[in-house]
Amino acid sequence: MVRGKLTFISGGVRSGKSAFAERQLVTASKRNGGRLVYIASGVKTDIEMKKRIDKHQIHRAEHNWTTFEQPVKLEELLPSIQQGDFVLWDCLTTWLANELYAGWETGTPCIQQPGCMEQKEAELYKTIDALVDKVAELVIVSNEVLDELPSADAETELYSMWLGRIHQRLVVKANTAIEMDYGIADYWKK
Repeated sequence: MVRGKLTFISGGVRSGKSAFAERQLVTASKRNGGRLVYIASGVKTDIEMKKRIDKHQIHRAEHNWTTFEQPVKLEELLPSIQQGDFVLWDCLTTWLANELYAGWETGTPCIQQPGCMEQKEAELYKTIDALVDKVAELVIVSNEVLDELPSADAETELYSMWLGRIHQRLVVKANTAIEMDYGIADYWKK
């Protein structure tokens, strides 16, 4: 069995990452056949987020994307993924925030539990490897928030540490790594 391609795309907010990733996968799916799958990590927590999610859903409708809402526990999605799928996961930064604060409703968010994020990180890499073994292509989209000045807030710094750590590991795993700026793709790894 041929291992699928892994593409990692990062960039600033509204830099064109998602649209670029969608076009790339639509083209590959048309050329090779295969289902288009969108893994959405966003949760409609406020009006702005609802509008952004609704806009993405309308845009994807014309190409018949199969969408899975998976804000946490990405591994639970594996049985739903088919051999040869073209998968877009949008986005890692939202997933990370969701996972860091999973359990907040009981007063014990992951961010406050020793070893919790290390377990989630290990599961993430296993899940990505399992996806790449199954799909034709997996594109992971993530926001580049690490260009900001360090924060005085300890939890923000912890989030940045986890994001940077995961970004570095995924770029090593990736066949292609792209940074989007103003809708222009800058290839850091091909």
